Amino acid sequence: MRHARTPANLKMNVFLRLRAGAMLRAMSVASAAVALSACEQNTFVPPPPPKVEVAPPLQKNITRYIDATGNTAAVKSVDLVARVQGFLQSINYKDGSFVKEGTTLFTIEPETYKLKLEQAQAAEAGAQASVKQAEADYKRQVDLVQKQAVSQATLDTSTATRDNAQANLQQAQANTKIAQVNYGYTNVTAPFDGVVSAHQVSVGELVGVSSPTQLAVIVALDPIYVNFNVNEQDVLKVREEARRRGMTVEDLRQLPVEVALQTDTGYPHKGTLDYVSPTLNQSTGTIAVRGILKNADRVLLPGYFVRVRVPFEQQQSALLVPDAALGADQAGRYVLVVNGESVVEQRKVTTGPLDGGLRVIETGLKPDDRVVVGGLLRAIPGQKVDPQAKKIESGAAAK
Repeated sequence: MRHARTPANLKMNVFLRLRAGAMLRAMSVASAAVALSACEQNTFVPPPPPKVEVAPPLQKNITRYIDATGNTAAVKSVDLVARVQGFLQSINYKDGSFVKEGTTLFTIEPETYKLKLEQAQAAEAGAQASVKQAEADYKRQVDLVQKQAVSQATLDTSTATRDNAQANLQQAQANTKIAQVNYGYTNVTAPFDGVVSAHQVSVGELVGVSSPTQLAVIVALDPIYVNFNVNEQDVLKVREEARRRGMTVEDLRQLPVEVALQTDTGYPHKGTLDYVSPTLNQSTGTIAVRGILKNADRVLLPGYFVRVRVPFEQQQSALLVPDAALGADQAGRYVLVVNGESVVEQRKVTTGPLDGGLRVIETGLKPDDRVVVGGLLRAIPGQKVDPQAKKIESGAAAK
């Protein structure tokens, strides 16, 4: 059954349709507003530039060194040998002990050689008596010949007897000296102050039978040598600096030498240059150099591998940066610097030696450059950064 469309019903339908349209328009406006608000919230905002620490290079007066590796060697090292034959009677030192020059270390059956010395001395005394007798007889014969009491032949015989007695005396004196030397060899003494190695023979053993028998080794430890090699380029630098300063060969020998063991910090052992080879080794391109150091506490032993440096030049106002601030690529070493617009630049540099944890920069930097020393991973060449001023201290390292 259909309802009749009355004017009241028609008005109600129109009202409802208008109301529904208004609600749809309101929802559309609200949706548009929400969408617009969402778009405004998603707008990209670039992050601030990263912070890095920058500092000008440290200016400092430095000493340039020649660095090398070397090894220590004894100034004196002698094999102690038995120079006479006999049974080893005693060992008069403790293995590895320090002894003074002249200390008796070994005794080799001295009685036999003492008897031989006494025998030689007795023969010498007899020869001296024969010489006195022959000399007296010769003088008598000279007087008698002058008086024509004896013939010249008798004088000649007396002269020959005297000369023969003198020759026998000289022979006896030589035998006595030989016997004294051999007797002295029965006591093997230290030829200089040093440390004696472990003995290589035992008491009662026959030594010196066919050739000298080695008994031990004595080594002098104070002073001590350090041998090292210097390459040709460093040699040329030193010679050029020596010519500039008017240094002689003797002056070069007074150059200090600083030595460090593998466990040392710095270079605590000091000495002077002792020898420079007159020729360059063409196969290695190096020259042999030797220093000498005092070693009273015997910290350095022969055979140690050591670090060596020799100062040869003073440089004023050198530029230094932390070694960790340096990078490397196929073109060589570089540092990162921040320009006036706070943009990172890569600067190629030539490096020198380390000095107190800092690396000397030979070329490529200016005193007022701002070098990146902290936040290196955040510093990208060509991009802006927020530089934070710092100051390089001696021994500093980049982060």
